[in-house]
Amino acid sequence: MAIVETRSLTKRYNTFTALKDLNLQIEVGDVFGFIGPNGAGKTTTIRILSTLLAPTAGAAFIDGIDVTKQPYEIKKILGYMPDSFGVYDGMRLREYLDFFGAAYKIPAKKRKTIIDDVLALTDLNSKADDFVSAFSRGMKQRCCLAKTLLHDPKVLLLDEPASGLDPRARIEMRELLKTLQGMGKTILISSHILSELGDMCNKIGIIEHGTLLAAGDFREILNTLQQEREVRIEVLEGEDAAMKILEATPGVTSLERSGSEFNFVSQLDRIALANLNTALVTGGVKVLSFSQEEGTLEDVFLHVTKGGL
Repeated sequence: MAIVETRSLTKRYNTFTALKDLNLQIEVGDVFGFIGPNGAGKTTTIRILSTLLAPTAGAAFIDGIDVTKQPYEIKKILGYMPDSFGVYDGMRLREYLDFFGAAYKIPAKKRKTIIDDVLALTDLNSKADDFVSAFSRGMKQRCCLAKTLLHDPKVLLLDEPASGLDPRARIEMRELLKTLQGMGKTILISSHILSELGDMCNKIGIIEHGTLLAAGDFREILNTLQQEREVRIEVLEGEDAAMKILEATPGVTSLERSGSEFNFVSQLDRIALANLNTALVTGGVKVLSFSQEEGTLEDVFLHVTKGGL
């Protein structure tokens, strides 16, 4: 079932439309990658979902609750991590988390245990007594995520969580988000770092000029868009037989042979490729490997978007 849903969600600023008729559904447990260039409408959508911005038209729901009509109920089940956030000079990490724990109305007797838990989850135990203002960018991101998790939200909205991080910090953030996914959290992530999203998201949505261009399972979208794939076959025996079978197969083009290795461009779907493999084996070919080049999230993004400013 959809835990995050928007219905014809629209946001206008005078004559400029930042978001146009957005219809989006994110199911329980999804890690949803929200992709688009700067100014596409990602942050506008997230700010509406987090109750910080009122839509011009349409509606948005989290766990069945209308975000515009019941904002305080939304805040109980939602964790929002913005792209940039403030820290307080002179405040240590444990004090910082205790402050927000009180803001979330977590009883004082429970706060220490909860703070210890989120410090362990975000691997910040060793920094508990350090000043937050002195943290690196990566540590501040972890700090904000720890704050976001204090009230154990069902849904997380993460706006560019890997922005500005060095390669190691990005890897650590990615592993942390995988841990949260394993805990059953529903996560919406906006990002420009497409390779990162491709590794961790099971669903994606691509938005440009405020309009949702594609949404759903990443692999299903890729299979729909990618009409041609490069295929590589290596055989142990039966090279000549393999060549004849491949040459006679409709949808196989640009066929090249190098010893026992065959490379070609395929217009075949997954079932047809499986049938081709069967035909090779039935024809006496000993197939050592049969693989196709997997498309990437970058391929989908470049195919769907137009790139206009």
